Amino acid sequence: MSQDFKDIKDGRVQAIEHKDTIHPRTVKGLFRTFKTAVMVSAYAIFFLLPWLRWERPIGSQQAVHFDLVGKKFYIFDLVVHAQDIFWLSALLFLAAVLLFFATALVGRVFCGFFCFQTLWTDAFRSIEKAIQGDRVKRIRLDKEAWDFEKIWKKGLTHFFWLLMAFWTGITFSLYWADAPTLFKDFFSGNANSAAYITTATLMVTTYLAAGWIKEYVCMHICPYARFQSVMYDRDTLATSYDYTRGESSCGRVKPIKELKELDVRQEKGHGDCVDCGMCVQVCPTGIDIRDGAQLSCINCGLCIDACDSIMDKFGWAKGLIRFASENELEGGKTHFFKLRTYGYGVAVIGSVLFLLWSISGNKLVDATSYQVRSPLYVTMSDGRIQNSYEIKINNKSLLPAEFKLSVTGLDDVELSTGEIKQLKVSADNSMKFLVKLRHEPKAGEDKATVIQFAIEPVDAEFKDTITIPSQFIIP
Repeated sequence: MSQDFKDIKDGRVQAIEHKDTIHPRTVKGLFRTFKTAVMVSAYAIFFLLPWLRWERPIGSQQAVHFDLVGKKFYIFDLVVHAQDIFWLSALLFLAAVLLFFATALVGRVFCGFFCFQTLWTDAFRSIEKAIQGDRVKRIRLDKEAWDFEKIWKKGLTHFFWLLMAFWTGITFSLYWADAPTLFKDFFSGNANSAAYITTATLMVTTYLAAGWIKEYVCMHICPYARFQSVMYDRDTLATSYDYTRGESSCGRVKPIKELKELDVRQEKGHGDCVDCGMCVQVCPTGIDIRDGAQLSCINCGLCIDACDSIMDKFGWAKGLIRFASENELEGGKTHFFKLRTYGYGVAVIGSVLFLLWSISGNKLVDATSYQVRSPLYVTMSDGRIQNSYEIKINNKSLLPAEFKLSVTGLDDVELSTGEIKQLKVSADNSMKFLVKLRHEPKAGEDKATVIQFAIEPVDAEFKDTITIPSQFIIP
């Protein structure tokens, strides 16, 4: 077992080794720029989306609104009803296979760039840096005694952490109600208790996870960190240190005296690594990538930016630390296209196509028929047989609709809907009514005749006629 996961002190085995607080150094580069762009985009979407209005003829006027009371999810022009919940299963399957596919190709990049824990921890560390200063100042502040400066800097940091956590919690709550109304009710004390409980829960968990636990979530709590290694193989790209180039035959050495020139270093058997420690200082989980592949590495690429900046200063080739596969590091070729990646790729494409097909083919109006079986039939005084049916029309559109009902498959049949003369269904609503069919049976007629109800829309907006198979029973 690695020393990161097993430490013996005073005869006791500790599952997690205690580490000092990690204060990553700020670095500039391609991966840091991409991480910042992802973070800003994610925050813009998450925090602003509940406030975006969306005009609809009926229902919520919020662009994205998860209405649990009305059992509907409003997502721009798409309205997801309770009976469409299988879309969620398809979406979760797509997310899973997409994660597996990405991991098989480029390792744990989801953790490094897109994970909520990474995004919020980055934001919390940015707040910490803005108040307490750069890495050196933060480390020095931690070691100082509790004087006025340390108290107000630490206190101000935690105040803004709590403010950020509260903003996160209440924003999440806004997705489940009309945002302006809930926001007003929340601060006036008139909101539902669920809003306060949800906001408080998200606030506390965000504050603890992003402000206190930080990298320990990635290292010891997140289950993905445990099973992602089984999706790696020798062709998976991961943040890697080129050991052969960096160490050569005599190991790495600092660029002192004559060892500042690359040709001299190579002549003496030293590698390109100048042992500056920048890759360790910028790492958000505090690991040394030069020690090889590690479970705690989230593939954020910041060590690549740091190393490339050092190589630039010396005028040496970049890529001492880079995204590379084991095969590439050993002088071979990386093979992306193989059975496993083909399988994941097909699963991803299949999931996307199924979702698109299912959503595009979603019918705005559907109907069901249930034959009343108590009694199954009734003999009228004039000798005719009566069967009863309960029909329900669901209008999932945002417009009212009117329909005409007819029946085929049976001659000389009388159709009655009782007192209901017009089949009008209001927008985003349903209508249930009783239908009675009366028919005089003829000699030799089957005891169960297959019939079909035809529900034809009157309005031009609804084109398709709905047919519902059923049967007519005689003695």
